[in-house]
Amino acid sequence: MTSPAEPNREARVGWLGGSFDPVHAGHLYVARAALEHLDLDRVLFVPAARPPHKLDKRQAPGDDRLALLRLACADEARFQVHDLELRRDGPSYSIDTALALHDELGADAQLFYVIGADTLADLASWYRIQDLARLVTFASVAREGTPLDTSALASVAGDAAAQAARDHLLELPPHPASSTAIREALLAGEHAEHLPPGVFDEIRRRGLYRSGAL
Repeated sequence: MTSPAEPNREARVGWLGGSFDPVHAGHLYVARAALEHLDLDRVLFVPAARPPHKLDKRQAPGDDRLALLRLACADEARFQVHDLELRRDGPSYSIDTALALHDELGADAQLFYVIGADTLADLASWYRIQDLARLVTFASVAREGTPLDTSALASVAGDAAAQAARDHLLELPPHPASSTAIREALLAGEHAEHLPPGVFDEIRRRGLYRSGAL
């Protein structure tokens, strides 16, 4: 049984975004690690409608990706799926999501944005990154033993934000799951590995990731 949050403690909420095209075991692996290492009360999975850096990329419809994600998280009491980016028009900018989550969670919540270490190195190019860094603590996922480059974050958001990212580093063994490899296997009519229970059957039922499906 999941223990309730400690009385009078600020809620600690993780935020895991991305296309989830489709969700796979690697996503759940990172979320479980974040729960443990960051002492989180829950993790929010927020599938993107149109990631700004992937505007020219075709992907499965949002409703389908959302349904697969909900299926994958159904047995995890501290995993929650949020559709706020899918309900919003236009590109899925992280600052807009952070503002909406803070409004929903309340001023006392601490929001930890779980991202890959490679993404952390690109933060200087993100839309309204200074505002975003004031609303979230970046928790980066890096391969064990790999140095974390926080210079881009420090350059746009200051040393305190960069130090917070270093303090909340998730050093993990790599997971073999890959959304690209899964899509390629499904397109070839093969069984895809590293899908959560029930997700493969639901993909087949919905006719996703096959020739002519998108």
